[in-house]
Amino acid sequence: MKGRWDYVPLKRVITAMTRGTAPNYVDDGPVRVIGQAANQTSGVNWTRTRFHASDVGVSRLKGLLIPGDILVNSTGTGTLGRVGQYVGGPDGRPCIADGHITVVRANTEFAHPRFLYYTLSSQPFYDRIYAEMVVGATNQIELSTEKLSRAPIPLPPLEEQRRIADFLDTEIDRIDRLIRLVRSTVDKLLERRAATVYSLVTGASAWDKRESGLPWVRALPSHWVSVKLSLVARMGSGHTPSRSRPEFWVDCIIPWITTGEVSQVRDDRVEEITHTREMISELGLANSAAELCPAGTVVLCRTASAGYSAVMGRHMATSQDFVTWQCGPKLDPYYLLWTLRAMRADLLGRLAIGSTHKTIYVPDLQMLRIPLPPIAEQRDIVSAIREANSKVDRAVDALRQQILLLAERKQALIAEAVTGKFDVTAGTLRHS
Repeated sequence: MKGRWDYVPLKRVITAMTRGTAPNYVDDGPVRVIGQAANQTSGVNWTRTRFHASDVGVSRLKGLLIPGDILVNSTGTGTLGRVGQYVGGPDGRPCIADGHITVVRANTEFAHPRFLYYTLSSQPFYDRIYAEMVVGATNQIELSTEKLSRAPIPLPPLEEQRRIADFLDTEIDRIDRLIRLVRSTVDKLLERRAATVYSLVTGASAWDKRESGLPWVRALPSHWVSVKLSLVARMGSGHTPSRSRPEFWVDCIIPWITTGEVSQVRDDRVEEITHTREMISELGLANSAAELCPAGTVVLCRTASAGYSAVMGRHMATSQDFVTWQCGPKLDPYYLLWTLRAMRADLLGRLAIGSTHKTIYVPDLQMLRIPLPPIAEQRDIVSAIREANSKVDRAVDALRQQILLLAERKQALIAEAVTGKFDVTAGTLRHS
């Protein structure tokens, strides 16, 4: 090694460690607040910061940040242990961390701020946080600042810390740029996938066309028609059996689609729902407005996760958050599924109401119109969509695997560098 490496408690190389303040949020104010969502490993996401109205001087604010401060998410389960670094705000306003973040400030006489940041954000240290520093109940866990302050960290000479930090800045930036490039490619493939579905369900490649009469597509093949969906499919809805009647919730055997199932179809890969998180009983079904629908019924979520659709893979019922369509002989359910997916943006933009949770109301869905090619052509379109999607999905899966490997390489490089296993000057692993 270039110099002696010691392991010392974190509190030996910092000048401050404190939780941030509980903000008094305002629409706009003199102080920016960084919360756990804004604190990212790639830097602060300023679009997710908020503002604080202070009745004391800025210098007296708990959690007031200076460039180089390390931010550790310290409560909850979703982002606990995520480490970021503050390098300055976007508009000159002072910034504070909120009470869910621990601020760690390096003593530059002993620790290079970037080296310390990389040490605390390394996978071994993250694992240590969960193994040794978390206190509280399962759903109310938080990071113990006392245990964090006692955590041993590697400490090479200051000049070697600087070299390691400079090396990691360069290498991590290179890896991050590669990850962004691959993610951009994934996004473009998914856009192409959606465009292909739209093109196929609207007959975009046909030469002979006419005006569609539909708000979301300009023209359709001349031999297609546009119809009110209720003329070719029977529309229904769902219901929730009374929760105040315990007998309705005994011997539950009927699959029951709720908004919890939207996660199964959110990426538009899965066509059918066959399993549900909840069931209802035959007694509950008989004493509610819920309806047992046959396999092949198309469902559309119209509330909290509005716009997502699927086909029932077996006999099922739904909650009132869904509408259902049982297709007649002129409409293939899978063609309807892909048509609903292609027109999701129109459904949400034109029919959905609400700022926080979008809702599509039943009367609007009763008036819904769709393009309708001959039934044989519908089935050919579904086959073409599946074939095209399969190719894109394989490419997307391969690219996402590359992202995982790059992320693993990034973490391995950080861990090896900050623990002295990797000689950043020689660019080789050190031998034990």
